[in-house]
Amino acid sequence: MSPVIEQAVQARLVSSAPRMETVPATLLYDREDPFAVRMAFPPPATLEGTEVTWEFSRELLATGVTEAAGFGDVRVRPFGYGRTVLEFHAPEGTAMVHLRTSELRRFLDRVEGLVPSGREHLYLNLDHDLTELLRDAR
Repeated sequence: MSPVIEQAVQARLVSSAPRMETVPATLLYDREDPFAVRMAFPPPATLEGTEVTWEFSRELLATGVTEAAGFGDVRVRPFGYGRTVLEFHAPEGTAMVHLRTSELRRFLDRVEGLVPSGREHLYLNLDHDLTELLRDAR
């Protein structure tokens, strides 16, 4: 099984306009960084015109599909029937997207199959990480 999971999703961007725009995004999980999930937005979907990737905890996403979670830069909460809201807070402003909860659950199920919850520590390469940290300290 590949150590990386990628899943394309359609995110509905919430804005002040009456109609929500749908933008492509990709959910990413790498077994070598077992506590983190990434969500990438391609250049056409961003104000900067460059790919933007947000990184947040796997646990935050898993909790947020059933109850409000997060208080920092990324917040996740259920929204109505079959939707989950992700809020991304940055100095430039806040982006809010709706995703189908079923897509998030499918992604989380795949992640669980790759690295079971509570077992993430078994996939850390502490020797490599320590070597990188010490090299950067020079």
